[in-house]
Amino acid sequence: MSDFNVVGKSTPIIDGRAKLTGATQYLPDVELPRTLHARFVTSIYPHAKIIKIDSVAALQNIDVVAVITAADLPNITPDDRTRLLLARDRVMYAGQPVAVVVAASEAAAQDAAAAVSVDYDPLPAAITIEQALADDAPLVWPDFKPGTAGDAGTHGADAGADGDSAGTRGNVSKRDHFARGDIESGFAAADVIVERTFRTQGVHQNYLETHGMLVQHDSATGGATVWCSTQGTFGVRERVAALLEVPESDVRVIGMAVGGGFGGKFPIFEGLIALIARKLDRPVRMVLARSEDLATTNPMHPARLQVKLGAKSDGAFTALQARVDFDTGSFPTEMGGFMGVLLANNYRIPNIDVEAREILTFKTGVGAYRAPTAPQAAFAIESAIDEVAARLQADPLALRKLNAVRAGDPMTNGGAWPAMGMHEVLQALEAHPAWQERAAAQAAGRGVGVAIAGWPGGTQPAAAVCALERDGTLHVVVGAVDLTGTHTTFALLAAETFGMEPERVRVVMGDTATAPFAGEAGGSKITYTVGPAIMQAAAEARRQTLEIAAEEFEADPDDLEIVDGAVRVRGVPDRSIELQTIAAKTMQFGGKYAPIFGRGRNADPGGSPTFCAQLAEVYVDRETGAVSVERLVVVQDVGRAINPSAVRGQMAGGALQGVGWALYENLAYDAAGQLMSGTWMDYVVPHAHQAPAQIETEIVEVPSEFGPLGAKGVGEPPIIPTAAAIANAIANATGVRMTELPMTPPKVQAALADSERSKRT
Repeated sequence: MSDFNVVGKSTPIIDGRAKLTGATQYLPDVELPRTLHARFVTSIYPHAKIIKIDSVAALQNIDVVAVITAADLPNITPDDRTRLLLARDRVMYAGQPVAVVVAASEAAAQDAAAAVSVDYDPLPAAITIEQALADDAPLVWPDFKPGTAGDAGTHGADAGADGDSAGTRGNVSKRDHFARGDIESGFAAADVIVERTFRTQGVHQNYLETHGMLVQHDSATGGATVWCSTQGTFGVRERVAALLEVPESDVRVIGMAVGGGFGGKFPIFEGLIALIARKLDRPVRMVLARSEDLATTNPMHPARLQVKLGAKSDGAFTALQARVDFDTGSFPTEMGGFMGVLLANNYRIPNIDVEAREILTFKTGVGAYRAPTAPQAAFAIESAIDEVAARLQADPLALRKLNAVRAGDPMTNGGAWPAMGMHEVLQALEAHPAWQERAAAQAAGRGVGVAIAGWPGGTQPAAAVCALERDGTLHVVVGAVDLTGTHTTFALLAAETFGMEPERVRVVMGDTATAPFAGEAGGSKITYTVGPAIMQAAAEARRQTLEIAAEEFEADPDDLEIVDGAVRVRGVPDRSIELQTIAAKTMQFGGKYAPIFGRGRNADPGGSPTFCAQLAEVYVDRETGAVSVERLVVVQDVGRAINPSAVRGQMAGGALQGVGWALYENLAYDAAGQLMSGTWMDYVVPHAHQAPAQIETEIVEVPSEFGPLGAKGVGEPPIIPTAAAIANAIANATGVRMTELPMTPPKVQAALADSERSKRT
């Protein structure tokens, strides 16, 4: 790290003070003249015909401007969930928007929405995977099979295989199959075979700020200006323009500060509100209530993973057979195949046979959630590996090291693994005191479990520009949303490249009319893809700056350096010119120098996979089944830690979300398809007192060939292995293997009771 001036030093987040003091503006803070407020009328049934919508009572409120139904909107084919505006003839999930009340105030809209009466003819609904696969199951899409909204690809969570969608039947929307070797021979060669069925729950991203948008119609072009809380402004522009049937340039999207995303802040209702704003020719704002957000947006739904893993007595894996069934709700996603890929991806297994199916059910459409489908895959395969280790009486970390993939090994989808740091991460965890001293923890009645998982990393083209301003600051203009402090990382990269202090750098997030393109903030790809473009732009701005100074000094640019906000001749510190002086010369009347303006572009360089290994130390109360995580160690390869404090924050935050997956969170539906955990009174998000007593983060740096200064994406990996590590720690403490998430006290208590009964018999 001595080769860098500012990179590698922990730096406070640029907008941290503004957020802490309440100065940051979020979507609800935006006020426009004549703004109307929208509120949904939603279905109470998971499946029903709409007989009649009666809005007479709602329209009696003098503040109500309109009650919009599907009949008032264009009849657009719902090719994906962003184009399913309002339920037209039938509803497909409880909570589906049926109408929109638009009023002069939020309170009036809320009151009027409650006054709208909808007559339904209830229909049979398949809520679970098993119900949807039954021979007599009602079909979510009986006459038409929609496509996906593309969320999987923007996160790097596509399967890398075409799969079979056209040939599927019933509620199976897609089937992917991955195979190599001879699966029967592989199991015949195994000395130990573990076969389990694992189930994971539905979870919601539960960002602090709910979905919100404000749309102003442009009567001159037919387009719109959209303010929204989003992970990607250009993605919103594409979707809204398509629904308005105007060129994308006629839609301007202004991204606001985002109060959390985790994969959930992708376009859903922006196009609908844009159509309503056009119809009424007034600005329309919608900010979802928490209950609406939980019921109508894009959470992650349950999965069922049947796993059969074989190994020889020396620990070498011989075969893996798996069937993945992924509940995608009312729309396909293409994430089911990716879950199958991840299940078999990280270990050298010569014979594999993995089938992944996406199952449509009568629930809201599924969306990405931080490392989409990876926690589910890791929970299954890492639990099975631990059970193999137990049966062989082998060290579980040594077993993983023995079988871990290396660069050049085949991936599940047929590609070859690029360079990555799986072995380095395992070695770092093996050397950690928590693993070395595990016997003491076990002697004290606690269990110790480990797990590791990887993330392939998303990629997407990006561009950036840098301009030296008259006051000597370097302005970096990007189109990337700052979810997790990435703009601070951008400032460090620009400062390092240009040769100035980070305090002199201003990162500006432009809107879609002013900023160069950047993809959505998701898939751990923003620093990885936008960072190189920023470095190119800063390097070009530096070159232009030195050329101007060289002409002023009548010196060679190679003999110049930038120090303390000035350009000077190397070895002659009294010969210098301030940056603001140079910039001013490019902005004066009759000036002979062009403005300093650097540009950078970056396309898909290929992925740089990242791995995270975790150790969980837990205490299990055998009387109540309650599990408390006493210690959680997070070891992760980050390529290069540009801003170590931000990297550690991502590692700890992701792992804490993993604790929620493991022990608490559950987006639960009853048999009638009603969401039972539709408020934070019922949906348990881990609070500070439910966090592990001790979270330790250890950074491993295996530099990427492509990332800026070797950096890799860091956001996704830390959530992936947590549930598996905790499940393995519970097994270590109790001898009981948990196979269903979340591992709540009643489930653990029941598993312990079953174990005791089986011992007695």
